Amino acid sequence: MPQGPYRWFVYAELLLAAVTFVALLFVVAPYGGRHGRSGWGPTVPARVGWVVMEAPAALLFLGFYLLGSHRFEPVPLLFLALWLAHYVYRAFVYPFLMRSGSRMPVLVMLLAIGFNTLNAWVNARWVSEYGTYPVAWLADPRFWIGLLLFAGGLTLNARSDRTLRRLRADGGGYRVPHGGGFRYVSSPNYLGEIVEWTGWAVATWSLAGASFALYTIANLAPRAVANHRWYRENFPDYPRGRRALLPFVL
Repeated sequence: MPQGPYRWFVYAELLLAAVTFVALLFVVAPYGGRHGRSGWGPTVPARVGWVVMEAPAALLFLGFYLLGSHRFEPVPLLFLALWLAHYVYRAFVYPFLMRSGSRMPVLVMLLAIGFNTLNAWVNARWVSEYGTYPVAWLADPRFWIGLLLFAGGLTLNARSDRTLRRLRADGGGYRVPHGGGFRYVSSPNYLGEIVEWTGWAVATWSLAGASFALYTIANLAPRAVANHRWYRENFPDYPRGRRALLPFVL
């Protein structure tokens, strides 16, 4: 870990993960959809909110990455490609596949922009400046284990989102999803994202990556539990063996 201000940004992200986890144990974040509710101030269309809050994760990461002295080296470029594979989809594709009509509080959008800016700085600066990734890193088991986790998590996340979209496209309000990861957990899309960024942490083998993975868990695990509780409260025949986030465990 380099000395100076950079490490304090990493520590800030770790602290933010802890604060977020505790807060979401008591408050369900109103991102829209099933958990949307009044009392959180002005709102914007959810599609607009998603683009605005996720775009910094792609665009600022790219900008911060290009400041690094290792920006043209093969391994950092691969990390850049992995990051953009997720966030170009999340910021510029996923919002336009969402069901129209839902809204998002401006406050939630602004909080997400703040985190995405911090996270983009922490991880981009690590992979293109402070980290050391020679070409030999491509033969390291940590890189390949991380890459497989990232690819598997991204696939699970995208396929689960597609299952939910197809279910909603049929009309008739909310229904119980089935198939794929939904055979085992209520939020396989969240599980996929957690696996994905755990893979990033392993592949980069860095505190920067670990801080993001921990924040992802802190943010999504309580939301998965809230989703599971909502399903069970609203669907009496909800599969009893299905868990919230971790198959057979939680």
